[in-house]
Amino acid sequence: MDFSLDDEQRMLIDTLRRFIRTELQPLEERVERDGALDRDSALAIQERARALGLYALNMPAEHGGGGLSCVDRILCEEQFGHTTDILVRRAFGNVYEPLLECRGEQVDRWLKPTVAGRRTCSIAITEPGAGSDAAGITTHARETPTGWVLNGAKHFISDGEWSDFFLVSARTGEKEISLFMVDKGLPGFDVGKDQQMMGLRGTPHVALYFADVPLERMALLGERGQGFRLAMGALNVVRLAQVGARAVGKASHVLELMTAYAAERRQFGQRIGDFQMVQQQIADSVIEVNAARWMVLHAAWLIDQGHDAREQIAMVKVHAAETLGRVVDRAVQVFGGMGYCKELPIERYYRDARVYRIFDGTSEIHRGVIARAAMKTGAALHDLHR
Repeated sequence: MDFSLDDEQRMLIDTLRRFIRTELQPLEERVERDGALDRDSALAIQERARALGLYALNMPAEHGGGGLSCVDRILCEEQFGHTTDILVRRAFGNVYEPLLECRGEQVDRWLKPTVAGRRTCSIAITEPGAGSDAAGITTHARETPTGWVLNGAKHFISDGEWSDFFLVSARTGEKEISLFMVDKGLPGFDVGKDQQMMGLRGTPHVALYFADVPLERMALLGERGQGFRLAMGALNVVRLAQVGARAVGKASHVLELMTAYAAERRQFGQRIGDFQMVQQQIADSVIEVNAARWMVLHAAWLIDQGHDAREQIAMVKVHAAETLGRVVDRAVQVFGGMGYCKELPIERYYRDARVYRIFDGTSEIHRGVIARAAMKTGAALHDLHR
């Protein structure tokens, strides 16, 4: 077992850190103040990221992407956690793995332009009555001689205002779910209001409404009835990369700020970092961030080895999300009154962290997955070499 980074990995991480520090972090306060990222800034950072080869790192090189292994992608995603969600989306792309199912004309219409940054997509699964229960959707598509007719609604669709097409899950039979590529602007397709959130300022979360939306036959992604498998595959990657790895990165970023403040702030004639109670909060945070990181990397390694890592990803989703919550809560406590005011970013990180335990499957749902797997497989899920 070799836990070291090779030269290419170190170079990639250094490049990302420099880009995030110089290009993205200076925009964070403006995004927080305005609640949005203006189009000119969005296009500018996207272009600079593309020039450095940092756009669509998760896509195969033959399609114009970064061609990274899962482990290498996770190393990048951890760095993404050091900045704001909307800045990550614009700089590095919203390119979802199900698009690799594109065939024939679909490749030039949807896949290649998205990898190149000329088009942007969002994934639309969640509905008012189907959150963690992704199989409980009611949106449906009826087949016609020329294609499909789509009806239903989605909500909490991240980045929906910016995206120009969507990967939409819909029922195509009583026990059948399929995935469709739905272009914005089609007749009967309306984008609803942006649902204002506690955190994630700048990232819109919109509702989508479909009323007899006509879809071409080629809008079906993959085979009919494969939609649930494709959607769950996409969500597993999101849980590992955009939740697990980014939670580790964000927690690490907050921990660095917390330790620096504890070393500088003085009370009762000494640094607050010299008080045992503050030291415990720092030490617990260091331990938990490192533990979460190794869980994330282990799950990524399993994927690279061709193994099914669903249960490991569920563990990552719970532990990394809850680690982030604890670390940010401790940071607010260490910063005291300054941690609660908007003059410093700590209160923003606190608000942003809360949703990690909710989106892409709540902690409670994933604990159920882990417990059922443990009862089914026994010690193989937690013991060495079983």
